[in-house]
Amino acid sequence: MATVLLLRHGRTTSNASGELAGRRPTELDETGRAQATRAGERLRALPLAGVVTSPLIRCRQTVDLVRPGIEPIVDDGLIECGYGDWEGRPLKELSKDPLWKVVQQHPSAAIFPNGEAMAEMSARAVATIRRWDAKMNAEHGPETLWLACSHGDVIKAILADALGLHLDEFQRIVADPASVSVITYTPTRPFVVRVNDTGDLSGLVPEKPKPDGEVSSDAAVGGGAGA
Repeated sequence: MATVLLLRHGRTTSNASGELAGRRPTELDETGRAQATRAGERLRALPLAGVVTSPLIRCRQTVDLVRPGIEPIVDDGLIECGYGDWEGRPLKELSKDPLWKVVQQHPSAAIFPNGEAMAEMSARAVATIRRWDAKMNAEHGPETLWLACSHGDVIKAILADALGLHLDEFQRIVADPASVSVITYTPTRPFVVRVNDTGDLSGLVPEKPKPDGEVSSDAAVGGGAGA
């Protein structure tokens, strides 16, 4: 089956200042641009069949640095959670709000004032990734690699679903700026290949087909995603 690489955008001016960006047009700062450039170097060897991104500028900037010249597919299903009245406020201030404890301990019950419920964010993000993964697999074949650029909470929610975790456990997952997490979906279940990876990604390059009757060493000992 196809494999999706979930890329979080690089650090933004809001990340640096400790504000909750939400859906505001927050851009990458100098550190974020450097992070995205390094992510592009790590991803350069991978034969990506397609790139899908959140519409927000910080993700668009990240994709431009990771794959210069490519025209990504923009999908609103990957947009940041709608934090409503929380957007643009300092995290230190928000941490004193009673809703903060709900977000941290019982996020499936969290609904942001004049914003989105975290459960709604999770449902539309997971549906978006699974829809695009099925499309990539159908159009390009089961060895396909493709990239989705999104936001921390969105990626964590997608990973929680793939790991079979309740949304209330998703705060245990970390998705740092410019990190890559990898999921392979199959007809029976997803396999989480990597989480919050900032290292070498060359091992994700699909192997060339073996001659008929020849079996790779990994398959022979039951390795790979299905082990």
